[in-house]
Amino acid sequence: MPARRANKRASAILKAVASFAVIVATTYLGLLAVTFFIGRVVPIDPVLAIVGDRAPAHVVERTREEMGFNLPYYQQFFLYVKGVLQGDFGTSVLTTNPVMADIRRVFPATMELATVGTIIGAALGIPLGVLAAVKRGSLADQIVRIVGLVGYSVPIFWLGLLALLVFYARLGWTAGPGRIDVVFEYTFTPITGFYLLDAVLNRDWAAFKDIFAHIILPASLLGYFSLAYISRMTRSFMLNELSQEYIVAARAKGLSETRIIWGHALRNAAVPLVTVIALSYAGLLEGSVLTETVFAWPGLGLYITNSLQNADMNAVLGGTIIIGSVFIAINLLSDLLYRLLDPRTRIR
Repeated sequence: MPARRANKRASAILKAVASFAVIVATTYLGLLAVTFFIGRVVPIDPVLAIVGDRAPAHVVERTREEMGFNLPYYQQFFLYVKGVLQGDFGTSVLTTNPVMADIRRVFPATMELATVGTIIGAALGIPLGVLAAVKRGSLADQIVRIVGLVGYSVPIFWLGLLALLVFYARLGWTAGPGRIDVVFEYTFTPITGFYLLDAVLNRDWAAFKDIFAHIILPASLLGYFSLAYISRMTRSFMLNELSQEYIVAARAKGLSETRIIWGHALRNAAVPLVTVIALSYAGLLEGSVLTETVFAWPGLGLYITNSLQNADMNAVLGGTIIIGSVFIAINLLSDLLYRLLDPRTRIR
């Protein structure tokens, strides 16, 4: 009987792993299909972007053949998928470097900005959401909901320009655009690509202060938009938990309201909140294009923007695939964490 139960559990695990693999493969194939389609329908000829619009006809045709654009679409798609799986996104017209090398250089800046923004959003959004749920219908609840509504409604580029005008140009509380002051560019040694961490590892506290002064404004801006989403979802989850019977039982036992809210209700609401925070983080990674452009932040978003303005489609599609891949990975990771944290979703 135990062996039979173990075999049944092993079979269930294998089915779950196979299903997981199929979902990952299908989703990623769909991402590649969409980016391939975008690369073919945009009114930009990648061959002319490389050789120039004044190149002789025979040079254009030879380059087109070398790049495989003379082949049928299904063959082009096969070569495209093969190259992506090998980490080959082609060469950037703008930098003349392999696109993957450029992405390795700029992506840590985007991850650092999104990480700090998510930390700010979660650290403020969760308590505000709890407060709004506990004080449902009160002035505090209305203020939290208005703050969230503004976060959803105001264009991020407008808020970024306003923040630069107020906190940098007028008050001088933060540093300006960019990631680090020019004074430190030749003395600061990056190790991981995450400048705040690198400054700590190098024990360069002057550089750390300067890096923090540069990142705090764009990260706070992203954190505000993350806060709007996290606080709204936290409020919703907490309202659901506070209406459950176990909360009534806890109050009947004489437990303090603080313990009921933070020790019981929030603890159960934390399971779906993991998914919310993960999705918020993924959203900041893909939605940082305008923020990086406004603050001249040398990340993947600014890289894609500059590449698009210069008709560098290899770089645009490569950056899009990387962001999409990270989004897929974070979604799958959040689903896995949800299964680990919630016993009801585990394989029996």
